[in-house]
Amino acid sequence: MSLYDDTVLVLKGYEDQPELRQAYLDHLAAHGDDGMWKSCTDGHVTASALVVDPSRGRVLLTLHKKLRMWLQMGGHCEPGDATLAAAALREATEESGVPGLTLLAGGPVRLDRHPIPGPCTQHLDVQYAALAPADAVEAISDESMDLRWFAYDEVAGVADESVVRLVEATRTRL
Repeated sequence: MSLYDDTVLVLKGYEDQPELRQAYLDHLAAHGDDGMWKSCTDGHVTASALVVDPSRGRVLLTLHKKLRMWLQMGGHCEPGDATLAAAALREATEESGVPGLTLLAGGPVRLDRHPIPGPCTQHLDVQYAALAPADAVEAISDESMDLRWFAYDEVAGVADESVVRLVEATRTRL
């Protein structure tokens, strides 16, 4: 099964945000496999994961080097990604430096479509949550200016609404 086929199945199985979910499916139907890749300037699917430590009531955010915003880990799908979930887990592991992350059961937590600077127009982000092991130690990657753990109630003070909604949806799923 291709990454495109897996993504379509993941989206068809996602039961929340029906209008946005359909917009993602329509985008993929219109662009085919190209809708998965950075080269699709009309927008493309991305995969992200909020790294969470539920035992301590906190999340790990990255200060994105280009955007200079506190965000969850995530990014573009790559040809070696077998599934969308694998892409999200790969991105979370690479950007956090935390080995042993596991995705929260139940598939994606949220969808978030947001505009980006050209030449591409938008990211169609499929957002997962990744559980950190008890002994998690983060390590800053080349894509980050900083990594920091934030208590759930601190996120609204540092991040935008999309991250706040992701934290809320993750806490509900937990």
